[in-house]
Amino acid sequence: MIVKFLFPYNVKTTYGQVVLSSNNNIIGATLNTTDKWRLHVENDSVSNFFKQAIIEKEDQWFYYHFGVDPLAIGRAFINNLLTGKRTSGASTISMQVIRLLEPKKRTYWNKIVEILKAIQLEITYSKDEILNLYLNLIPFGGNIEGIYSASLLYLQKKPLLLSPAEACLLSIIPNRPTSLAINSSKKQLKKERNIWLERYYEMGLFDKSTLNTALTEPIYFQRKKINNLTPHLNQRLYNEHPLQLSFSTGINEKVQIRAQKIVKNYSRVIQSYGIQNAAAIIIDNQNHKIIAYIGSQDFEDDQNTGQVDGVKAVRSPGSTLKPLVYGMGFDKGLITPQQMILDVPTDFGTYSPMNYDQKFRGSITVQEALTQSLNIPAVALLEEVGIHNFVQKLTLAEFSTIQRQQKRLGLSTVLGGCGVTLEELAKLYSSFANKGIYHSISVLNPTEKHETEIISEESAYMLREILSTLKRPDLPNNPQNSINVPKIAWKTGTSYGRKDAWSIGYNSKYTVGVWCGNFSNEGVQELTGAEIATPLLFRIFRSLYPSNNVVEEDVEVPDNLFKRNVCAVTGLVPNHFCDHQINDWYIPLVSSTKKCTHKKIVFIDPSEKFSYCSECLPKHGGYIKKSYPNPPKDLTQYYIDEKIPFPFAPPHNPNCQSMISGNPPEIVSPLDGRTYFVSQTNAELELKAITSNDVDYVFWYVNDHFKGKIDKRETFFYKPSLGKNKISCSDDKGRNTDISIFVK
Repeated sequence: MIVKFLFPYNVKTTYGQVVLSSNNNIIGATLNTTDKWRLHVENDSVSNFFKQAIIEKEDQWFYYHFGVDPLAIGRAFINNLLTGKRTSGASTISMQVIRLLEPKKRTYWNKIVEILKAIQLEITYSKDEILNLYLNLIPFGGNIEGIYSASLLYLQKKPLLLSPAEACLLSIIPNRPTSLAINSSKKQLKKERNIWLERYYEMGLFDKSTLNTALTEPIYFQRKKINNLTPHLNQRLYNEHPLQLSFSTGINEKVQIRAQKIVKNYSRVIQSYGIQNAAAIIIDNQNHKIIAYIGSQDFEDDQNTGQVDGVKAVRSPGSTLKPLVYGMGFDKGLITPQQMILDVPTDFGTYSPMNYDQKFRGSITVQEALTQSLNIPAVALLEEVGIHNFVQKLTLAEFSTIQRQQKRLGLSTVLGGCGVTLEELAKLYSSFANKGIYHSISVLNPTEKHETEIISEESAYMLREILSTLKRPDLPNNPQNSINVPKIAWKTGTSYGRKDAWSIGYNSKYTVGVWCGNFSNEGVQELTGAEIATPLLFRIFRSLYPSNNVVEEDVEVPDNLFKRNVCAVTGLVPNHFCDHQINDWYIPLVSSTKKCTHKKIVFIDPSEKFSYCSECLPKHGGYIKKSYPNPPKDLTQYYIDEKIPFPFAPPHNPNCQSMISGNPPEIVSPLDGRTYFVSQTNAELELKAITSNDVDYVFWYVNDHFKGKIDKRETFFYKPSLGKNKISCSDDKGRNTDISIFVK
């Protein structure tokens, strides 16, 4: 304790960090805090011959002394005394470790201190621990320290894989780092190596056959840079775990190299459009590891901020979150693939989204709505599913920005009104490939497995069937982009202002995520998921299957998913009048069993000028039964607004004295209870209502004052007054509806 107090020393030393691939090959490393190449290695990861050689050469009694070799000290003292100069040293490995930890001028006093500290080191640490310190601190010239760094930089291999000839060469450099430097002639290096090979043979470290082979081995000794295959991933790991020395990842080097080259070459093509940056990520769906990580088109591209990591950059996702909403809709029994949903102008409170082409389709199947990436159906479905439930699913899938912003998110989230990363999207789609089960995939090899269900296996299967169809508008126009691509399910996305282009694709084995755009956040007219991101997605997927003869996957249908006949007009369970039926997937006890009502029977007079109700139906005939379409009110209004010919049932018998049954007008604009902000004094609000088929005219009142009579197919405008506005709509059958709004 007195020695420790009088002569303290610090065995703590700093090392660089190392990133390893799935094969435990180095794909990145850093200097330590003193700008030296010093990488930590354990004893069992170093060639046994090198360890034996370094001990025999430096301290052959290492395992027997207590930190000091008295015989060596005596011999060195006598030699130095007789010659008058230092001709030989007596430092043990333990003494050298102390000197490497705390370099000091060579004096007799410092040597005495070194001896005392070496003894203390021996008392504190085991021989193997001291040897490990030595192996990690040995100087090899320049800023290279430790066998790990020397082996990588000089010979481009791990120290465990050193041949006897290579291990011998490295064992003699520490004593002569200048005369045997990297720029020495190969002839000189070979000469010195062979001298020591003979000595090591005489020491009995290897047999004659090994000696002969080692003596003829050519010298390959050249300093090269350590592999930096995944610069963005490496930098991310260094920043997130500054104290960790080694990182084990799932990166597949061959896949990484191919994908990296594809992204770089493709970026050169799209730069002509003013699109400077691209990123990609590949996940192995079976082992749940990230096998390729390309943060930008080129890390060295300083002109276009290539150092930015596009894999973890927070961007607007465009339409890429829509499949999750549809999957949740399947699970809640709200929709099935062939069910008809509406794509008509809709006001969701103060939010009125439009489709990308500013057009509406009226009635469309769920499958078509998703493959065409229509906005109105997706928002309407999200409103039914519930924004809170949707955000909770994304939180389970570890969308960190969405989790932080969840209290501020609304219906626009499904159209890109939120922040996500490419990595988060790829992991979400990987859960679709894994039967709806989300796996917590890390850039590092996971120590614990975390799984949670995002959507059911049945919904995941239906999503895959929909997203793998090729009859869709987001298929690239150039057919060459689709040649030899394995069958995959994919979804594109384009953010508002065309600042981000996404394409995420998957099959059972892989999930590939692609982003294209500008890190400067500059929008480009040509930037779309279909035309810019998807060709890159297809090229990367092709590279995962070097052979063009890709076997089609046979995805097994879930046990609880079946097909049934549905009406081709509505996608609902057929009624007696549904003469055209098709097959559709459904989940028993989950999917809706609602029967189709796309037609209705109306009693009309022979001239088809008016209809009868049960009260005014002629008792002695004189009427006929006729079938008329029975679309939803919103679709009816869409037909009226777009002037689409539609066979309305004739108006009700004007001579009927019975009370009119039927529904009162439904005011769809403005919305009841909403607050409207008027910025101009002459601003007007639209008054719009959906009425029953037997109505010809409607009457509008504001604050109980009559405003006008209009045809039911027309729209009425009025100038609102500040404060509360009571709005009333009456039809020509006497039915009335009242709502209230607030104007500021």
